[in-house]
Amino acid sequence: MRGVVPDLSPDPAGALGDALDRALDGVPAGRLAPVVERLIRDYRSGSVPGAPILRTADDAAAYAAYRMPATHAAVLDVLERAAARLVAPSSLLDLGGGTGAAVWAAAGVWPELTAATVLEAAAPARALGQRLAGGAPSPLLRAARWEPAVLGTSTTLPAADLVTACYLLGELPGPVRDAVVDAAARAARVVVLVEPGTPAGHARILAARDRLLAAGLTVAAPCPHADACPVTGDDWCHFAVRVGRSSRHRVLKAGSLGHEDEKFSYVVAARGDAVTRAPGRIVRHPRTRKGLVTLRVCQADGTLRDTPVPRSRAELFRDARDAAWGDAWPPE
Repeated sequence: MRGVVPDLSPDPAGALGDALDRALDGVPAGRLAPVVERLIRDYRSGSVPGAPILRTADDAAAYAAYRMPATHAAVLDVLERAAARLVAPSSLLDLGGGTGAAVWAAAGVWPELTAATVLEAAAPARALGQRLAGGAPSPLLRAARWEPAVLGTSTTLPAADLVTACYLLGELPGPVRDAVVDAAARAARVVVLVEPGTPAGHARILAARDRLLAAGLTVAAPCPHADACPVTGDDWCHFAVRVGRSSRHRVLKAGSLGHEDEKFSYVVAARGDAVTRAPGRIVRHPRTRKGLVTLRVCQADGTLRDTPVPRSRAELFRDARDAAWGDAWPPE
């Protein structure tokens, strides 16, 4: 995967794609297209919503059609990269889970999961999420609980092995955001937070990372250290995954390409001593020219370094040619 965005998402014709087709094929794209435009404006506004954005069944359907595959792909990428560094969880609590993208991703990564609960304030999102999960091949998804919940500064969460909050923090006021991160740290053995791969999203992840470390958790990914982030200035730490677009998705977003690249920032933190960090993390596309691959690596000592790998180092060079943005480096 030489310098391209890693394509770790499932095929659109897979289980989630099939579930979306079954749920949405009867909903005219022409009816959803203006709803998608409004949702895109709302989510990109940068302002904290005063009420759930998904207020109607059409809102939830439009969100699932245009956002759920990309959110699922990003969370799946995060969980796949983190799985080898963690003890497999048995229970999942998903905060602000929308239509269930994170639960679908977790079910694909950890068959050991036996219980999942999604907390979501918007009733239309809960209803569609349950409908999608009800026909899933995974017993975990079919048995998942969907509960109404409005997260606030006094939020107390039930204990769970794994707590996820994906594309949620930016929708919360600052004090609520901090309280939710603290509550997740108290409730979970592993906390996974994912935000858009923008400067603002990265800033929210850094602030949450600080709170998780202060609560006694250890960062398992993507950082190979617990020091300050060395990605500074006009740059920010984010990753990307390529997502296949269904025909419905292309129509709703007026896109011609058969794919899009979903960019995201994230942190995975765990409680206890059984966490193994990567020796380093590739934080940009590898740069390749004849006989040389250069990798930008966030290192275990907390520094950021451009690492040249020449052809003369034959085995390592082969690894570098196959390395992708987001991979651990050097290979383990």
